[in-house]
Amino acid sequence: MMREKFVLFGDSLTQEAFRENGWGASLANAYNRKADVLVRGYGGYNTRWAMFLLHHLFPLDTTKQPLATTIFFGANDAALFGRTSEKQHVPIEEYKENLRKMVQHLQICSPTMLIVLITQPPIYEEGRRAYAISLYGENARKLPERTNEAAGQYANACVEIAKEMGVPYINLWSKMQETDGWQTKFLRDGLHLTPEGNAVVYQEVIKVFDEAGLSADKMPYDFPHHSKIDPKNPQSSFQQNVCHVPME
Repeated sequence: MMREKFVLFGDSLTQEAFRENGWGASLANAYNRKADVLVRGYGGYNTRWAMFLLHHLFPLDTTKQPLATTIFFGANDAALFGRTSEKQHVPIEEYKENLRKMVQHLQICSPTMLIVLITQPPIYEEGRRAYAISLYGENARKLPERTNEAAGQYANACVEIAKEMGVPYINLWSKMQETDGWQTKFLRDGLHLTPEGNAVVYQEVIKVFDEAGLSADKMPYDFPHHSKIDPKNPQSSFQQNVCHVPME
């Protein structure tokens, strides 16, 4: 029996998911010995560039497709045109079409795959300014390369595509702003996640997985728990397991 796998596909907010206290690391711990959590995060990428990865990461001819995939893009697409990160900017209609094509591709890969769209988090503009000054000093541009207003527009677009395609979604932009002090509680530089911000993503992902019937508590171990192994006849314990692994 091949262990099930979950793929986390996104930009730096996904690439950093396996750091200490990262949401991907927490997910891997929750599904330890039950599912492999594969992080496919690409820092700085927008959906336009991610489209070139789609067939490489999710080939149609793979016999074992992921049981679930999260798509977590938007923070770079929403970078403002005409400012320091304009090369990452993707017009909102193109962003929506790219998300639509990603979901369609995954649905072709596996009609039963759980696909979850995640919006970008909110933007703390003062945090982005402070981060720029820390890199470039007082010569840093005064206007932030991202705004919370634009982030909200892209978050709404993500939710719109999720509803159109009939897949679950997590609106981080709205969820995080429900908490007082979200600006520094959840974001370390106005954009990227603190440990508390990662915890929010993890909790929301687990909630969606549970609602879809993928609760870790209900998934079997890939091999018998050590307490189930007969020390006098261990081979029998593995023969009873669905894996049927030959033991010499």
